[in-house]
Amino acid sequence: MPTVEINEETVPLDEGATVVTAVARTTGRELTESGTPADGGRLGVAVALGGEVVPRSRWAATELSEGDELEIVTAVQGG
Repeated sequence: MPTVEINEETVPLDEGATVVTAVARTTGRELTESGTPADGGRLGVAVALGGEVVPRSRWAATELSEGDELEIVTAVQGG
């Protein structure tokens, strides 16, 4: 079971976990393999792995490894 850093917090994930897995866990929402919410709503999330942005189209194909550092940023409305 690899452990990764998500937003500076150590998180254990199952073997074979991907960026989709990490985003779903962090947001508490069920996601499809394409990284969109299963409920059809909007997500408003950006992800960087090791300081490099991961396009949503690559989330399912980007497997996480021991020690990876992931930043998950959520857009918020307001002024």
